Amino acid sequence: MIQSSVYDYVKVLDKAADAAWLRNEAIANNIANVDTPDYKRVDVNFEDVLNRELRDARYISVDEKVNRLMTSRLEVGTYVDHGDFSYRMDGNNVDIDTESKYMAENQLKYNALIQSVNQEFSRLQMVLK
Repeated sequence: MIQSSVYDYVKVLDKAADAAWLRNEAIANNIANVDTPDYKRVDVNFEDVLNRELRDARYISVDEKVNRLMTSRLEVGTYVDHGDFSYRMDGNNVDIDTESKYMAENQLKYNALIQSVNQEFSRLQMVLK
């Protein structure tokens, strides 16, 4: 089998899109539970995981960093955000306005990631022609 770095960016973009999808589900769940007493909002933070992995390889090009990146280490899950914090009397820490902003921001990010994946495949298709 031929080893190639052609799909390195696609793999990272795919992980980022998966994380954005997971974050969208978390935000939707937060919005659905806006009136649930003692509910604590959940979130996903892919960016910190990616930054941590890319930071390990300093003083090399971004292409080389992405090439060396182990995508298996980019797995993320949900976490409880400010589990002990609540500004409401019922113990819930979900603010509908903030969640709506996060939802819109995340949808833009997800669409941009999908567009980037499509562009990478278009480039590959052009090279193969």
